[in-house]
Formats: sequence, C-alpha cells, structure tokens
Amino acid sequence: MRNVIAELAPTGTLRVGINLANTLLVSGRTPAGEPVGVAPDMGREVADRLGVPVAYVSFTTPGELADAVATNAWDIGLIAVEPTRAETIDFSPAYVEIEATYMVPEASSLRVLADVDQPGTRIGVMARSAYDLWLTRNLKHATLVRGASHAEVQQRFRAGEFLVLAGLRAWHLADAKKITGFRVLDGRFTAVQQAIGTRPANAAGAAFLRDFVQEAKASGLVARRIAYHGVEGLLVPKD
Repeated sequence: MRNVIAELAPTGTLRVGINLANTLLVSGRTPAGEPVGVAPDMGREVADRLGVPVAYVSFTTPGELADAVATNAWDIGLIAVEPTRAETIDFSPAYVEIEATYMVPEASSLRVLADVDQPGTRIGVMARSAYDLWLTRNLKHATLVRGASHAEVQQRFRAGEFLVLAGLRAWHLADAKKITGFRVLDGRFTAVQQAIGTRPANAAGAAFLRDFVQEAKASGLVARRIAYHGVEGLLVPKD
C-alpha cells in the first residue's frame, strides 16, 4: 500500500479530477463549492481506502480534464474511457456506463439510428465529449457541428441550426419531458464508459484502482451511490 499511496497521493492528499459537464455524475455542489454526486463519491472512497484527505480539482469540460494529465494537475481523474485519452491515461474498468443516442424533431424522416449517418445530415455535439470522439471515429457521411457545452449545442439545435442532436440518453429523455416537438431515437450509438484514470507511470496505483472499481461494483457500492443521488441513466457494467 505504501507504493500505491506514494504514486496516487504523493503530496499526502488525493487530488481528484472531476468533470463538471456530466450532470449525471456531478449533480450539484456543497455550500463550500465542492462537487456532489456519484463521481465525487467514488473519488472520496478511493481517498478513504488510502487513508488520505481528498481535494477535488474541477474542470468545466472532459477535454480540459484529459489535457490536465500533462500538467500533473490531478492524481486520479474520473472521466470516460476513450482510445485517444488512453494514450496518456491508464484507466480502470468502467464503474458506470451511460447510453448515448440522438434527438431529432418530431417531423424528422430519421426513424432509427442507422438513418442518421448520411450525406447532408448535420449532428450537433459537445466538443471533445466521449461520444463526440466516438462519432468522429465512426461516422462516414454525416457532419459534426461542435459546441463548447451540451447546453449550447442544445440551444442551437432547438433554433434549427442542425436537425440531429447527439448526447446522453438520460439528458434527451429529460429534455423531452420539458419541450414538445422532439423525439429520442431508440437504441444507442455507443455507451460511454466512465472510469478512474491515473498517469501510466503509476503502475501500482493503476492496479489498485482496477481492483477498487471491480470490488466497488461487485459489493454494490456503485449501485448504492447511484440510488443515493437518485440518478437515472447510469448503468453498472457487469464486467
């Protein structure tokens, strides 16, 4: 354990990188400004297992969190697994996964996921989100239109700038309850795998995080934190 603490908390405090853009995993803030939600809970649990204090390092987008591994701004980062990110971050198995799909206007001729990837289709997406990176790799014909946040892209979608909005299913379903004239396509084009990462040099720390996540899923810890925060749309992977 001494090697693990030396790698993951070299300052004596575990610095936990948190992506504030994913409101399913970060659902609020304390009066002191600390993030609240499933992801902060997982970071605090790691710190408790190590027997060290926790300090949250918040980022407004997942891309900023991923970039910050190069500046040693955090010790562990709670962020989605993605091949490009895996070049500089050693990831644990996923502790939750989140389905991603499309929203379209009610009158759209697009009925199923396979209809979307065609020439002339413009898809709004939050830049450098895990599902943006997936779509960038996998789309062959449609065009991606990126925005700085899901809220920005959603606003532009409602204004008619593009006729397909990519995002997390839970976000779309929540929006569909508030506004009329739109529908959510069945199925998913990907499932975003949320995990805990650290720098590749932290071999002992990475092994600890892998074991921690597997135990947290098997023991029901992750499921209990999801239930505690009342979040819909987070699934606990079986493997």
